[in-house]
Amino acid sequence: MTSQELKNSIYQFAVQGKLVPQNPHDDPAYELLKKIKIDKEQLYLEKKSKRDNSTLPITEEEKPFDIPETWEWLRLGDIVTKLTDGTHYTPKYTVTGIPFLSVKDMSSGKLDFRSTRHISHEEHKILYKRCNPEKGDLLLTKVGTTGIPIIVDTDKEFSLFVSVALIKFNNNLINSKFLVHLINSPLVQNQCTNATKGVGNKNWVMRDIANTIIPLPPHAEQQRIVDKIEELLPYIKQYGTAESELRKLNTKFPEQLKKSVLQYAVQGKLITQNLNDEPASILLERIKAEKKQLIKEKKIKQDKQLPDIKDDEIPFEIPDSWMWCKLGDITNKLTDGTHYTPKYTETGVPFLSVKDMSSGKLDFRSTRYISPEEHKILFSRCNPEKGDLLLTKVGTTGIPIIVDTDTEFSLFVSVALIKFNTKLINSEFLVHLINSPLVQNQCTNATKGVGNKNWVMRDIANTLIALPPLSEQKLIVEKVEEVLGYCDKLK
Repeated sequence: MTSQELKNSIYQFAVQGKLVPQNPHDDPAYELLKKIKIDKEQLYLEKKSKRDNSTLPITEEEKPFDIPETWEWLRLGDIVTKLTDGTHYTPKYTVTGIPFLSVKDMSSGKLDFRSTRHISHEEHKILYKRCNPEKGDLLLTKVGTTGIPIIVDTDKEFSLFVSVALIKFNNNLINSKFLVHLINSPLVQNQCTNATKGVGNKNWVMRDIANTIIPLPPHAEQQRIVDKIEELLPYIKQYGTAESELRKLNTKFPEQLKKSVLQYAVQGKLITQNLNDEPASILLERIKAEKKQLIKEKKIKQDKQLPDIKDDEIPFEIPDSWMWCKLGDITNKLTDGTHYTPKYTETGVPFLSVKDMSSGKLDFRSTRYISPEEHKILFSRCNPEKGDLLLTKVGTTGIPIIVDTDTEFSLFVSVALIKFNTKLINSEFLVHLINSPLVQNQCTNATKGVGNKNWVMRDIANTLIALPPLSEQKLIVEKVEEVLGYCDKLK
C-alpha cells in the first residue's frame, strides 16, 4: 500500500463514520442542518446571499455506503452560503496591484502568491462584488487540476479567475478542516473525477460541484475526526518518506547489484579458479604472436608501443593465473569511424553513429545511409564485421556491442571498432569486462571535452584490464549471465 492509498483509506474511514466512535450526547446532524438552513435563510433575507435552487434531492440509490444514524446525507450546495467562481473573462494585467489568482497558484495545495499576476484596484473592486474571497473561506480548483480544496488563511485581498470556485459557509456550523478532509476523500474525489469533463483544460462545472454528495456528521464529531486525522497524518508522511526511499532503493539496487557482480567477476571472485587452466600469461603471448604474424602478412598495422603498467596503477589483486594488461594488448585492430560527415543518401549502406547503439544494441531503424561507393572507401580503413566489438566513444561513451549481423555498414567517428581473435578472447566476457566498474570508471575519468565529450582512442587502448585464462572467461560469462538474470527480475 502506498502512502496515498493509506491516506485515502483513512479519509474513507473518516467519511464513513468509522475513524472515531460516535458520542450519543452529540446533537445529531439533522439538528445541525436545521441551523444551516436558518442561517442561509437569514442571509437571504438580509440580501447578503442569493437563494440557490441548483441542488437535487438525494435518492437511496445514490447513497454509496451506510453512515451512522446521527449523520445525514446531503449535497455540498446544501451547507454553503455562497458558491460561485472567479471571473469568466481575462482581465487587464498590471505590473503591481491586487493579486489575481488562478488554479496554477494553488495546485501545490496552498495559496502561493509568488508568481501571481496582478490587476488594478479598480478592476478588483468590480470583480470582488461577485466573487469576494475572505479569510476562512474555501477555494476549490475547478479547471485543469480539479478538486484541490484550500482554506483562505490570509487577510490579503485578491481576485479569482474562473478556474477557481469560492465556497462560503458558516465556520461555527461547519468545521473548515473537516470540509477540506471531506473533499480530499475518495468519496468526493471520485465524483470530481467523473464530473470533470471537456477537452484541453477540463472543467468541473459549478452545478456538479453544488450537487456533490457528502455525509454530514454532528459538529462535535467533525472536530474529533479532524483531531484523529491530524494525529495520523505525520505517521503517513513518515510512511511516505520511507516508501520513497524504498522505491529509490528498489530502483538502484538491481543496477548496483549488477555492478557488484561484474566487479567480482573481473576480480576473479565470482568462480573458483581451476589450477589446470592454461594461465593468462601464455594466452597473452599467443595473442601477441598472432598480432606479429598479421603485421608480417600486412593484414594489420603495427600499433604504437603501450606504456608499461606501473604498480600504483593496479587497483586490486587478481588470481595468480590472471594477467594485468591493456585493452590494446588483446586487440588486432583498434580504430574509429570516419572523421568527416559523409554525403547522405536516401538508400544505400547504413551509416551508424553512437545514437544507433545507445540502447546497448545495434539499431538500424533510424540510421542514415551512404552510397556503396563511399562505403567502400570508408570500409577500407574501418571494416566492422560480424563478431567484432563496437564501443561508443563520443557523447554516451563506454557502451560495448558485439556485431551480430552480416549486414554491411560504416561507422562515424563517435564509435570505435575493436577486432580480436574470438578463439583467444571470449566476446561475451569482453562485453562484461567493459561494462564492469573497472573499465567504466576509467572511461568516465578519461572522457573529456566540451559538448559531446570524447573518449579518445589512445586512452581506450591504454585502458587497464584484468585477463583470465580463456577457459575461465567462458565460466565467468555463464555465472554472470545467470546472476544478471536474477537482477533483471528485481527491476
